[in-house]
Amino acid sequence: MKFDAFLPYLLTMALVTYLVRAVPLVLMKKKIENRFVLSFLYYMPYAVLSVMTVPAVFFATGHVLSAAAGVVVALVLAFRKRDLLTVAIGASVGVFFAQLLLQMMG
Repeated sequence: MKFDAFLPYLLTMALVTYLVRAVPLVLMKKKIENRFVLSFLYYMPYAVLSVMTVPAVFFATGHVLSAAAGVVVALVLAFRKRDLLTVAIGASVGVFFAQLLLQMMG
């Protein structure tokens, strides 16, 4: 992805995650004690990041099936509590072999 195309995504994500956390803090005069609101503010950046990156993952390769293979490998490694570098390399290797298999099949 070119930097010119990536920059608007990055700025949008930063703005949305900042605003969702900052606006309630500016509007509230006292400490927020509601567990739902605190949970919402805590998990919002993760949700926004997921919503912005997951669709791009499935269109980053030549075929949706190879992208799905990479996602499956990444999820398995993440659930086994591997570090981020291992998950990224494993997903890349999964996509590579899936692409090879798809090319061999047709």
